[in-house]
Amino acid sequence: GMKDGRWTVLQLVEALGFSLENTDPRTRGRGIQLLSQVLLQCYSLLQEKEVLHLVLFYESRLQDHHLVIPSVLQGLRALSMCEVLPPGLAVSVLKAIFQEVHVQSLLQLDRHTVYSIITNFMSTREEELKGLGADFTFGFIQVMDGEKDPRNLLVAFQIVRDLITKNYALGPFVEELFEVTSCYFPVDFTPPPNDPHGIQREDLILSLRAVLASTPQFAEFLLPLLIEKLDSELQSAKLDSLQTLTACCAIYGQKELQEFLPSLWSSLRREVFQTASEKIETECLAALHALSASLSRSVLSSDAEDLLDSFLGSILQDCRHHLCEPDMKLVWPSAKLLQAAAGASLRAYHRVTRSVLPLLLEQYTKHPQSSQRRTILEMLLGFLELQQKWGHVEEDESTLLSLQAPVCSVVFSALTDASVQLQLVGIKALTVLGSLQGFLSASDLELVVDHLIRLTLHEKDSQSSEAAMAAAGSLAPIYPKVFSGHMVPRLAEELQSEREEESSRDHCSLQQRCLQALAAVSTHTSIVRETVPVLLQHLQKVQKGSEAGNTQDMVSVCQSLHRVALQCQQDAEGCWYFHQTVVPCLLAMAVQAAMQESTHLLLEEEVLTAMVPVISAATTHLSPELAAQSVSHVVPLFLDGEVSFLPQNSFPCSFQPFGDGECLEAQRRLVALLMAFVCSLPRNVAIPQQEWLLRELLALSCSCNCPFTATTAAKCFAGLVNKHPAGQQLDEILQLAVNRMESSLAEGPRRMQALTLLLWVTKALMLRYHPLSSCLTDKLLGLLGDTELGPAVADSFSLLMAESPDVLHKGCHADVRIMFRQRFFTDNVPKLVQGFHGAGPDVKANYLKGLSHVLNHLPKPVLVTELPTLLSLLLEALSCSDRVVQLSTLSCLQPLLLEAPQIMSLHVDTLVTKFLSLTSSPTMAVRIAALRCAHALTCLPTPVLLPYKARVIRALAKPLDDKKRLVRKEAVAARGEWFLLGSPGR
Repeated sequence: GMKDGRWTVLQLVEALGFSLENTDPRTRGRGIQLLSQVLLQCYSLLQEKEVLHLVLFYESRLQDHHLVIPSVLQGLRALSMCEVLPPGLAVSVLKAIFQEVHVQSLLQLDRHTVYSIITNFMSTREEELKGLGADFTFGFIQVMDGEKDPRNLLVAFQIVRDLITKNYALGPFVEELFEVTSCYFPVDFTPPPNDPHGIQREDLILSLRAVLASTPQFAEFLLPLLIEKLDSELQSAKLDSLQTLTACCAIYGQKELQEFLPSLWSSLRREVFQTASEKIETECLAALHALSASLSRSVLSSDAEDLLDSFLGSILQDCRHHLCEPDMKLVWPSAKLLQAAAGASLRAYHRVTRSVLPLLLEQYTKHPQSSQRRTILEMLLGFLELQQKWGHVEEDESTLLSLQAPVCSVVFSALTDASVQLQLVGIKALTVLGSLQGFLSASDLELVVDHLIRLTLHEKDSQSSEAAMAAAGSLAPIYPKVFSGHMVPRLAEELQSEREEESSRDHCSLQQRCLQALAAVSTHTSIVRETVPVLLQHLQKVQKGSEAGNTQDMVSVCQSLHRVALQCQQDAEGCWYFHQTVVPCLLAMAVQAAMQESTHLLLEEEVLTAMVPVISAATTHLSPELAAQSVSHVVPLFLDGEVSFLPQNSFPCSFQPFGDGECLEAQRRLVALLMAFVCSLPRNVAIPQQEWLLRELLALSCSCNCPFTATTAAKCFAGLVNKHPAGQQLDEILQLAVNRMESSLAEGPRRMQALTLLLWVTKALMLRYHPLSSCLTDKLLGLLGDTELGPAVADSFSLLMAESPDVLHKGCHADVRIMFRQRFFTDNVPKLVQGFHGAGPDVKANYLKGLSHVLNHLPKPVLVTELPTLLSLLLEALSCSDRVVQLSTLSCLQPLLLEAPQIMSLHVDTLVTKFLSLTSSPTMAVRIAALRCAHALTCLPTPVLLPYKARVIRALAKPLDDKKRLVRKEAVAARGEWFLLGSPGR
């Protein structure tokens, strides 16, 4: 009635008059309870005069019987939310609560109501409450004192934080406010099982920390408490204290910290030197860094002591001498402490490095052993990395700049050491020095290039070689002229000379390293302009050769070109240069090879497959305008034989990859390169003569005798169909494709080509949620019962669900809808199950294999929800003799044992039997997967597993003697877990 306006609050009070004035406190309580419940729903409808009378009424009732108080507080909570509350009433209500109510004797919910009233008034009547001065703070302290419920504490901590951050007067009650909150430090709370409130220990820790670290006024009380807890034996207390100290340093200055610095440093040093806990060490270093940063921020007066200097002096005094003992256990803790302090500010860095760097350089010279030198250089590297935070090293006070010559000498000497581990640290240090602009001179840079070339090409250990390549890639964008002028010509020269000296080498040959290094250093457009011609020239040289190793050489060049393409993608200029240089060159070489009478190495599947990602990566990041410019050349090349845009375009005959005749078989193989290009174009780029192109691809995919060509044509067709705008043209080409596939699948010699096309078109349409995809999927499901094609169809479900590397993925702008796998699962798994039950014994395995492929690629949370209905079928799949089915099913079951232990427990007997049986499989991969599943079984509830413990341990003894090391390794891990099953603490 009040909501509708038919009743006023005055009428409600009059109607409740008997209850509100009754002598029985329970009756009065019920009357006030009803009034309060109405107010909680209608407080926004009240008038100012009504609020005034109600507040006065409720205030008077605070002196009533204790049974009435909870309902009175609910009413006051409703009134505290009224926007029309007259001025002064908020103060009046809180005074009455502070004076009349002993809050901590109330139940949890009623105490929470009091906190809510205070919170409401603080958010709407801040200035009025501040008028109370320190009395408000004192009143709240009385309210909160003794609170134990975590739900209330979260609210109370927030109120204390607001008191401080919103500048309420604390008056003489700073210490009392600190005591009433710090008594909960460190938080010791374990939520009860199945707690509906969801409050975690971490919530209370963070909320209390926000209070303790909210004002410097707490410093004199808090810092002794933190030091005391740091000295305790409880690890959680240490961690909480360190994290709180770090938080406090953000607002503390010299004044707050000065008295406690010696004790804090002593505690931090002791923990880092003695602790076995990595967490505590990390937090100690963070706290020391925060202390140093806090002292660095302090503004010094002319006569004040420089506390940062004296604090760092204490640290140096206690740690510096340990650096002279590279074999002693305190060397690394000391280095970490010094680096934590030095990293806080440039001033701190200069103070520490002025003392430490000369010492480290001296120690490096003193100790001839590589292991000791490595330790010293790693410490030096830590200080060099700190310098990166401030970039340039041109400051007058820079210790590093004054030690340029000895630092470079030490790093260069490490690069020539016989120890690979020392070399690796030296390479890291070299990368850091190079990143400091202005540190390395021109002669130093030339020496850097010399070292990198030597390590890249001639160092026997592959780790050093790879690290040197990575370093070159990092430094090249900083010094593009040096690398393009010195390193690239040297690498090109080595690449050419190596071919003259030796005919072939293994994968780690000098030539391989040259190719990899040229790619690694191509991280700047100006360098790419130098390296790409070298790589293309080498590819052309390899193409003309006749050595047996040329196929692998071509693949290696393509891999290097692919890496360069990926590195160019984020730079528009470099990307376009690479595209317009490399793509026409690769096409020209391929066309030239396709027109030769003898079969050319470049046309081998392995080489063409290596070219595909090069062209794709060179195309995906083009702007629509540049992509349109390029497509206007490439598509006419394949449809019309238009070769004018190719370099060296004088060919002995015309290029007709879609023409008839066996003589054109070599040309048709180049459809793989067309696929790489057109399937990587942005969706908004129009493809000229697209309908003609689609028809030619369709015909080629169904009629070609070469499986490689037929498959690439099918993939290219599918990639274009996936991006084709919906409409009549798409419907017509799809209908044409369906007709061709149906006629070829029915009978004839090209059923496999038709299946390949069906598979790729189904995937293309499934990804974009095209309506025809369900019809084509039904055709695939029907073919599972085909004795000839069934096994291939079953394997194809993996391809449908997996990410395709070259076409139909988001990286090449394909139309891929979210959750397509879940949709495919929902639509088709029931049909697979139904088909399995109705299939003959000779094709049942096809359905199981298809199902296992689908489940293997499904997101695990989805699979867990469907597990109860599918588990019996998965267990049946384990009995299938097909090893692919077994392997897929095992890999599907293993994560389910971890994620759905309760459901899996219901079938533990069957699972144990099947897994133990498969540990004797003739296939190594199946044995390994079965042992991993046996291991994962230990995640099921222990009482369920204990009856099987002895049996499993006995059975797992046999694979311990397996002839394959990887099987033995899995058997040891699984058997060990089963031995420990049921042990105390497990």
